[in-house]
Amino acid sequence: MSQNDKSGKISKILRQKAQEFLNSLDNTSILMEILKHLESGSDTASCLLAIDMIFSNMLRDGRMCVEIFALKGSEKTAETARAKMLQNIYEQCFKGIVEYINNDNVKIAMQGLSSAMNLLGLEGKNPTNIYMNETENYFPLNKFKMILMKLLSDKRNNSVLINKQTEYLLFDDIMFYTWKLLPSLTAKSNPNEFYIMNYLLLLEKLQISPHSHTKYLCYNDNSVQMTFDEVLIKKNLNRIWPCIMVWDHSIETHRQLLVVLLEKVLLHLDRPLLLTDFLMDSLDVGGPVSLLALQGIFTMIQVHNLDYPNIFSKLYSMFEPEIFHTKYKARLFYLADLFLSSTHLPEMLVAAFAKRLARLALLAPSEDIIIICQFIGNLILRHQGLKYLLHNTNGITASTDPYIMEESDPNKSNATRSSLWELRSLQSHVQPSVANAAKFISSPLPSVEWDIGKILENSGDDIFDKEIKKLSKLIVLHFERPTNGMSLSRGEKLHSFWEFT
Repeated sequence: MSQNDKSGKISKILRQKAQEFLNSLDNTSILMEILKHLESGSDTASCLLAIDMIFSNMLRDGRMCVEIFALKGSEKTAETARAKMLQNIYEQCFKGIVEYINNDNVKIAMQGLSSAMNLLGLEGKNPTNIYMNETENYFPLNKFKMILMKLLSDKRNNSVLINKQTEYLLFDDIMFYTWKLLPSLTAKSNPNEFYIMNYLLLLEKLQISPHSHTKYLCYNDNSVQMTFDEVLIKKNLNRIWPCIMVWDHSIETHRQLLVVLLEKVLLHLDRPLLLTDFLMDSLDVGGPVSLLALQGIFTMIQVHNLDYPNIFSKLYSMFEPEIFHTKYKARLFYLADLFLSSTHLPEMLVAAFAKRLARLALLAPSEDIIIICQFIGNLILRHQGLKYLLHNTNGITASTDPYIMEESDPNKSNATRSSLWELRSLQSHVQPSVANAAKFISSPLPSVEWDIGKILENSGDDIFDKEIKKLSKLIVLHFERPTNGMSLSRGEKLHSFWEFT
């Protein structure tokens, strides 16, 4: 018997035992047998499914339900006693299921999370304790906190589980109570990198506002409408963010922190200008961290009137050959286009950017050369005085170019004394798309700027596919079925002198 057949047979037996227990709740020995098999460490996923099946049915059917009256408590009957006993077993089993969320086996961990969230939703809709005359909705907050604590593990990277959790964050109640619990789950002292990354990955999945189509995991349709309190969410966000900022971050968590800040947090902070020092320090880190910090500073300049005089020197220094091999390349071009969009910038500064990009085009991949050509073209359209760079042919070559590539200050780079000979040389590029893009310097400039947003995400494969589509109609294919081992086309003159067999 194969391993899959054996696992399927055991799973079937466990389901049968689960159904047998459901048919006779007094026979708790069957449930204990399943739990013992779970503790043995074999067939864990099947055992979790069986336990999930048992308590899912009991919650739906209200078999663990106890009615509690104010001042009076619950009635003392045999049925109530059995329900309370089953509640105790359920509580212990739920804790056990949650423990498997951090199992080394991803399949088991995923099953632990799925079973825990399934039971959480069913308990919310079918509470085990019903308090009479109570009008508020019930949410199993403590159980949900146990789940979140496992997701925010400091022992392992839980990115796979957190991605799975996004399926449940589509429910407004799960989204809201995650925000509500987050301050109590935020480490006050310095946590390790596993915890920080898990925390930031979870925070990245959260949103401030409710979904356009309201769905609840833990409430029935006839429940009292839940209030999605955005004010409380923003208050909690502003409580946790100062803690996150003072953690010791590695390069990886620093990058993730900036991603979350830019995409989720910045617009909702009460005092965003307090981030100024952090963003300026991040600019000096280099690589993707500096690029993300640059975007943050741009937002601060644009929205909060931050004054940062050296921002163009920082932006200039980011254009290095390595940028073409990072996934944030498109973001850099996009931000540079925004920073250099003003027509009131000094031509000396803009010329330095045009020249630096032209020099980098000699080293860049084909798809990036096309972006650079259109980017430089847009700069010249904004600053018509730079047209002389296209036609300055005073004997400037690679060896006599006065431009200083190593100069960090764009105003001292001598760009205005140079020319764009690099683009002229690219007109002989082996890639037709690249050669055509570089030919703009030899033609009249267009009246409107190129929309580089359309090509920022282009890849080498996109260029190849485009060229194939262009040339496919020019390729003529002709096949003749050979009649023997070696065959020549009909009418071939060699047939007059040779006979091939």
